[in-house]
Amino acid sequence: MASILSKKQKKRENYTLKDLKTLGQQLLSSRSHINNLPLLLSFISPSSPPQHALESLLSLQSFFIPVLPDLPPSSSKSLAEKEDPEAVYRTWLRSKFDQFINSLVNLAVSSQSDEALKDVALDAVMEFVKMGRGGRFQSAIYHKFLRSIVHPTSSVDFPLDLLVSKFFKYIDIRYFTYVCLEKFSRSLETEDITENGDASYQDDGDHISGSSVEVAIRKIHDILSRVPPLEGQDAKSDNEMWSQLGFSFKEADCEPSSEVSPVNGEAYKLKKCNNDVLSITKKMKLKFTKAWISFLRLPLPIDVYKEVLSTLHQIVIPHLANPIMLCDFLTRSYDIGGVISVMALSSLFILMTQHGLEYPNFYEKLYALLVPAIFMAKHRAKFFQLLDSCLKSTLLPAYLAAAFAKKLSRLALSVPPSGALVIIAIIHNLLRRHPSINCLVHRQADGETDGDSRGTDEIDENTRKSDAGPDLYHIRRGVDLFDSEQSDPAKSDAMRSSLWEIDTLRHHYCPAVSRFVVSLENDLTVRAKTSEVTVKDFCSGSYATIFRAETGRRIKQVPLAFYNATPTSLFIESDFPGWTFGFGRGDEQETSNGENGEVNKYGEEDNHSAKRQRIESSSA
Repeated sequence: MASILSKKQKKRENYTLKDLKTLGQQLLSSRSHINNLPLLLSFISPSSPPQHALESLLSLQSFFIPVLPDLPPSSSKSLAEKEDPEAVYRTWLRSKFDQFINSLVNLAVSSQSDEALKDVALDAVMEFVKMGRGGRFQSAIYHKFLRSIVHPTSSVDFPLDLLVSKFFKYIDIRYFTYVCLEKFSRSLETEDITENGDASYQDDGDHISGSSVEVAIRKIHDILSRVPPLEGQDAKSDNEMWSQLGFSFKEADCEPSSEVSPVNGEAYKLKKCNNDVLSITKKMKLKFTKAWISFLRLPLPIDVYKEVLSTLHQIVIPHLANPIMLCDFLTRSYDIGGVISVMALSSLFILMTQHGLEYPNFYEKLYALLVPAIFMAKHRAKFFQLLDSCLKSTLLPAYLAAAFAKKLSRLALSVPPSGALVIIAIIHNLLRRHPSINCLVHRQADGETDGDSRGTDEIDENTRKSDAGPDLYHIRRGVDLFDSEQSDPAKSDAMRSSLWEIDTLRHHYCPAVSRFVVSLENDLTVRAKTSEVTVKDFCSGSYATIFRAETGRRIKQVPLAFYNATPTSLFIESDFPGWTFGFGRGDEQETSNGENGEVNKYGEEDNHSAKRQRIESSSA
C-alpha cells in the first residue's frame, strides 16, 4: 500500500506545467476526461509550485462556472439520486466544488502562498460568490471565507487588505459582512468551561480554544472598523452591487424576487416584498447595529477596548439605527473609572444630549474623575472640553457648580502650569454661567460675603440659632469647610467655602498662570461685558508650549533688578499684617555705640509696638 502511494506521489510530482494545461483542456472539452478534475484539484495547495497551482485554479474555475447553476445544494440527498446516474454525477460534482472552494480559501489565507496567487484565489472565491445561486449572492461561500479571516492559522493581513480595497465598495458585500460578523460575535458569546478551567467557544460545530478567542475578537474589530458606512459616499458607490441580481432579505421573511430595477443605469436594487420591507439603507443600518452590539458584548482586550471607545462617537453612533442600544456598554465602561471612564465620556455625552439618555449618577461619576492623574492622561484635551460642555447648562444646581469649581481650584495647587491654565478657564466659565456661586470669590467671614451688609455679631447670633449653628459656630476662622475627600458633590460643603486656592495663583511661579488668573477679578455676573473662555485653547498645553509662548512674547520693558531699592531686612511688615519686627537683645548691644539715646529709641519703639498689639487684641 505504501509503495502504491509513493508511486502516485512521485507521478504527481512529475507533472509539468505543460501537462497541467493539457489536463485542463481535456477537462473542458469532454466529460470523458472528468477524472482529470481530482488530479487538478490536488495541485491547488500552498505547498504546490505557484505556477502549477495557478494553472489548475484557472482550469477548474473555467470548468465550474458554466455547470454551477445545475449543481444541487450541498446538503440535498435523496433516494432518487441512487437510481439516477445524472443526479449521482451532479452530487459528485457538488462535493468536488465544495472541495475546490475550501482549497481556494486555504490558498488565499495561507502564509505559504505567493501574494499574486492570493490575489487570484480571492478573485476566484468572490466570482463564485457572485455566480453561486444563479446570479444571486452566495452568502455561504462568503461566510466560509470570512471565517478563515476571523479564525486564522497564520497572518491574514494581505487577503484582508485585498478584500477591503477591492470589494468593500459594493453594498451587498458590506451587508453580508455585517451579517457574518454578527454570527461570529454571537458564537463567541457562548462560553463553555472545560474540565481544566479553560474557556472554549463553539462556532459552527468547531471548538475554538480560549487562546484563539482574543485573536478572533481582534479580527472582528479590524473588519468592522474598516467597513465603510453607507452614508458619506457618492450615490453611485452606495448603490453598486457585486452580484448580478442583488440579494433577498431572508431576515424579513421575504421570498427572493426575480424582478429587479436598475439604479443609476448600472446597479440593481431589490423591490419591496409585501409592501413592508425596509429600504436597503435602513436594512444596512439594522445589520450595522446588530454587528456592533454583538461585538461589544464580547470580552474585549484592553487595547481594543480603548480603541473602540476612542472612535465610537465618530464611526459608530452616527450610523446606528438606535444609538440608545449602546447605553449598557457605555454606562458599564463609565462606571469602571480611570482612563476608561474618560474615553467613554464622549459617547455617553452624545447619548445624553442628542438621544435623550437619562443617567442619574452622571455628575457624581464625572466629579470622581477629577484627580491629579487626569492632567497627565493621553485624552485629557477631549476630557476637559467635555467637562466644560457638561457644566454649560444654566439649570445645574448651585451646589453642583460650586463643588466642581472648588474641586478644580483645589487641584490647581498640585497640577502642572498647563493644568492650572485649564482650571482657571473652566472656573471662569462656571462663575459667568452661574451667578449664584460668585459668593465663593470672596467670603469675608463665615457665612458673610461682600454683598452682605450685616455685621459679624449679627451673623454669629443667627448661626447659633440655626440648625447648623453649633458646628459652624465652633469652627475657627480660616478653616476651609470643603471636604475634598467626599465623593458626593452634594455633601462636599462647597457652598460654605471660598476659592482661596485661586487667589494663591496670583503668586504662581509661572508668569502665564499669574497673568491669566487676573481675568477672574472682573465682575463675571455682568454677562454683557464678559465672554466665555474657549477651553479648547488651553487643553493641549504642556511645559513645552508654555515655554515657547514665553520665549516668543514681545517684552516692552525688561526689569534690571528684582528690587527697586536694596532690602534692609528679610521680611517686610506688609507681608505679615499685625506683626512687627524689632531688634533683639543681642542686636541692641551690637548697634549700641555708647549713646543711650539710640538704645532708648529702640526700646521706646518696642514699648509702643507691644502696646499697639495689646490694643488690637482687646478690640478684636
